[in-house]
Amino acid sequence: MMRMIRFRRSVRPAAPGWRPPALSDAMARSLVAAALGLGLLGLGLLGPAMAQEAPPTAVAAAPAGAGEWRHGLSLMGEPKYSADFKRFDYVNPDAPKAGLLRLAVDGTFDSLNDIIPRGTPAAGLQLIYDTLMSPAYDEVATEYGLIAESVRYPADFSSVTYRLRPEAKWHDGQPITADDVVWSFEQLTKNSPRQAYYYSHVARAEKTGEREVTFTFDQAGNRELPQIVGQIRIMPKHWWTANGPDGKPRDISQGTLEAPLGSGPYKVKQVQPGRSISFERVPDYWGKDLPVNIGTNNFDEQRYEYFRDSTVELEAFKGDQYDFRVESSAKDWATAYNFPAVKEGKVILEEFPDRASGAMQAFIPNLRREKFQDQRVRRALNYALDFEGMNRTLFFGQYKRTSSFFQNTELASSGLPQGQELAILESVKGEVPASVFTKPFENPPSGSEGVRRSNLREAAKLLREAGYEVKGGKLVDAKGEPFTIEILLANPAFERVALFYKPSLERLGITVSVRQVDTSQYINRLRARDYDMIISGWGQSLSPGNEQRDFWGSSAADREGSNNYAGIKDPGVDALIEKVIYAKDRAELVAATHALDRVLLAHDYVVPAWNYPNTRTARWNRFSHPETLPEYSFGFPDIWWWDAEKAARTGAAR
Repeated sequence: MMRMIRFRRSVRPAAPGWRPPALSDAMARSLVAAALGLGLLGLGLLGPAMAQEAPPTAVAAAPAGAGEWRHGLSLMGEPKYSADFKRFDYVNPDAPKAGLLRLAVDGTFDSLNDIIPRGTPAAGLQLIYDTLMSPAYDEVATEYGLIAESVRYPADFSSVTYRLRPEAKWHDGQPITADDVVWSFEQLTKNSPRQAYYYSHVARAEKTGEREVTFTFDQAGNRELPQIVGQIRIMPKHWWTANGPDGKPRDISQGTLEAPLGSGPYKVKQVQPGRSISFERVPDYWGKDLPVNIGTNNFDEQRYEYFRDSTVELEAFKGDQYDFRVESSAKDWATAYNFPAVKEGKVILEEFPDRASGAMQAFIPNLRREKFQDQRVRRALNYALDFEGMNRTLFFGQYKRTSSFFQNTELASSGLPQGQELAILESVKGEVPASVFTKPFENPPSGSEGVRRSNLREAAKLLREAGYEVKGGKLVDAKGEPFTIEILLANPAFERVALFYKPSLERLGITVSVRQVDTSQYINRLRARDYDMIISGWGQSLSPGNEQRDFWGSSAADREGSNNYAGIKDPGVDALIEKVIYAKDRAELVAATHALDRVLLAHDYVVPAWNYPNTRTARWNRFSHPETLPEYSFGFPDIWWWDAEKAARTGAAR
């Protein structure tokens, strides 16, 4: 299951040392890699005279045996909080509502509509929209009612029905309706290929009561489906189907710089296209007193400033041009934070543990290219990576080598398969590598010059076995075609990593080029699968599910916009993905994920890179947070607040 924080993950590559941070996904996108954004809220509110009355919608019959109404959903058993809970344990209910939070984003933006695959939407747009449900940061895969006051589903998980709160309203005062929910689902899946794929097993969404919407699935037994539809962002049908300020009909399938109407805790204050966007808190926000919102949304204004150069962005932080930074570069963490404000205590450096997610960051070869289809070639590429040398030279020894697609979680495989995991692997024995039963995955050894030389000899041996030979110092195939790799980059911080890897590959006779492109070109080439190799990764929640099809499934390999960057098409992997999705309890889910991880590793689909168990942060000391932070997130900025006393000591923002 994707981390349910009302945001979506970026497809931009992150800087060296990236890992899914314990803050919200949108903040990770904005602060680490800055990417595709979500939606925005109206600068002006749509008056009743401008709204177009939607035609009445027929009410479908509610499904039989729909189950009891619930206040929350959890894939881990019963939710922690009871139906009458007042607030989450980890918030400060008396947090002041005040102050400005300034954040930085790299790149640019050209749209305030993010549900379409074209353009680059602005950061922070998640602030203006509410979803049916909202997550808890101290539970795994658990959510409670936001727009929805309750939810129910049948015992076979074949559908789910959400009942909306009567008080839920758009910023123009109109109620959020069941028609809005149905229309939003239809538009998201129509205009976003990724959303269409993610919700491909939702057969239909229909109004089944005055304030009820039922999602019917094309299958039974998928425990995750009832919950993931609660993550759907709800948009105002009446606003999008009305005319804009220019008198022309709005079109949700096109990019726009008009701020859309929203229902969330913030609305747009000011937009400078491509340069900055700011959001102001909505004082009369309809949901401000809901239990899921108490102690949250504490800043009067949140502003995102854009920078096209990471070096300039870091210097801007030192110059107090923005407030909070996630540092993804080990080099900068070790060397760039000795400026006076740190020594004076005006800037706080702090690491937060990430217990909520795992990741695989890697050099990812494109298996759609014939030269990478032989596993021996891919294994040779792993032998060529001198990780310890890279860690010592570039990363100040801060990292460990990644050895799992679910690194740093209980979902990571280890040792030889046993018990339920072994039984799952036995059920697909003819479709998975035989080695998964006899040999745990290990990256090649690294550390000394002797080992490095031995690794290169082994790499050369594997390439010869795959049909390549060195002629005139160049590695060529049986046809005499040279073996070349272009490493495609969008983040300048990755260039030194690629250049460190390059000489080892060239010693094998491989011709290597490192290509740096701008964000838009990178995204377009990624979508078109026009690359030999990228440096990127996949973040994982503690409750994997349907998104695994998008990461590794055969049906996603050739689908534009999917996260199957490697182009994996394997029946054994497909079968294990289904085992994960249809797991009947937590023990089976963990065992199935171990099996999937083990098989992905055994195929050598990627060259695993590095990982770090904490999120490094730097902030100007103007903010406070609850004394005890939730277990699975440090909650920035959702549960933090502007501290007037600290701000007075630190000085006014420049």
